[in-house]
Amino acid sequence: MVVAVGLCTVDLVQRVRALPTPGEKVQSLSVEVAAGGPATNAAVAIAALGGRARLVTVLGEHPLARLAAEDLATCGVELADALPTRAAPPPVSAVSVRTTDGERTVVSHNATGVQAPPRADLADADAVLVDGHHPELALHAARTAKDRGIPVVLDAGSWKPTMPDLLPYVDIAACSAAFTSPEPLTTPVVIRTNGPNPVTWSTVEADGEVPAPEVVAKDTTGAGDVWHGAFTLAVARLGRVPKAAELPSVIEYANQAAAIRIQHEGARAWVEPMLDLMQ
Repeated sequence: MVVAVGLCTVDLVQRVRALPTPGEKVQSLSVEVAAGGPATNAAVAIAALGGRARLVTVLGEHPLARLAAEDLATCGVELADALPTRAAPPPVSAVSVRTTDGERTVVSHNATGVQAPPRADLADADAVLVDGHHPELALHAARTAKDRGIPVVLDAGSWKPTMPDLLPYVDIAACSAAFTSPEPLTTPVVIRTNGPNPVTWSTVEADGEVPAPEVVAKDTTGAGDVWHGAFTLAVARLGRVPKAAELPSVIEYANQAAAIRIQHEGARAWVEPMLDLMQ
């Protein structure tokens, strides 16, 4: 079981031939609505890869929240809503994907101003993934996991104010190329993804890099989230923080999952092809 703790949004995804410039209107080629957000996309990837996934988030009872919950149920993700009585709509993201190369733009309100109680169901958890959204919830989950000896992976897409409090409980900081920290990271394992470029990793005793598969990208939306989900699932199956000698194979697994995602257009078209990694 992987418990993913963090953001759940409702994503409105439109595919376009060209991303609009300021003041321009463009006609979309298709429209999809699905649950999104870093922890959410990771949980969907985990379920698609044959793992058990529980998403701990703040969703509530708004009609848009029910839409997201139904989508997650269809994807096989167990939902643990930390604030089920919330009547306000969940965060909404507007995503435009360029058909020529899969590049995308995202406008999102995220979870700014939403107070989540420190309540996370970690029953049966073999690994915990936190994305830093809902700070009180993330900190509670990471601290509880650390106390229980459960590996904690941080999806470090960008620096957030909660990071100084959160990082002491993190075993693996998996950072994006855009992530910058005021101080050098001291987590046992530091990983940095960088789009189509090699993924770099370092521990106290070693470091290295793992090439990313060369594929034609059709849709990069959520690729990093899928990477984090697959990586955390591999950690959960290992049952502990990977040793330096084990990291390349764990990263390679995540790289393969992300490569499958970007080769398929659409919010959920990549889910079924993930079965290839279960063979």
